[in-house]
Amino acid sequence: MKKTTKKVKSRKWFIQVRGSYLPNSAAGWLTYIPYVGYLLGSLIFVLKHGYGLGVGILILVPNWIAAVAVMNWIAVRNS
Repeated sequence: MKKTTKKVKSRKWFIQVRGSYLPNSAAGWLTYIPYVGYLLGSLIFVLKHGYGLGVGILILVPNWIAAVAVMNWIAVRNS
């Protein structure tokens, strides 16, 4: 029975750790890397174009909330 449990855990893309999800497999990392790239890319976009603090926040916050929601949905479905 323990072998079955290990097989099921190894197929999970993410593992839940204190309310968040961490990559557990290659598929999880391949999903997580573009997510972090998107967050950094949107931050670089705002900084590069010289938007002020208020406009920068109005651009970043909705984009990051949407990205977190999508990533959380993917992690819940694949864990």
